[in-house]
Amino acid sequence: MAKGRTQKFYDKNPAANQRRLKQQGKYQETDKGRSLKIQANKLNKELGTYGNNDDLDAAHTSRGGRLASKKANRARKGIHS
Repeated sequence: MAKGRTQKFYDKNPAANQRRLKQQGKYQETDKGRSLKIQANKLNKELGTYGNNDDLDAAHTSRGGRLASKKANRARKGIHS
């Protein structure tokens, strides 16, 4: 899989990458960050895609969730635009 624009930036700017990792670590320790992580993992386990390297994401919808390819799910959310 090719690297995206953001990853290329962080590869060229290791100091910025360290700041990002530090900030992300702090966020994961907050109640909100922990809650989001737990909910995402729970849905992945319910859909049977947790940790099996099948290249599928749990698409979080208003009705719960469904399986979707990583590419389609992340494109829909605007992450790769």
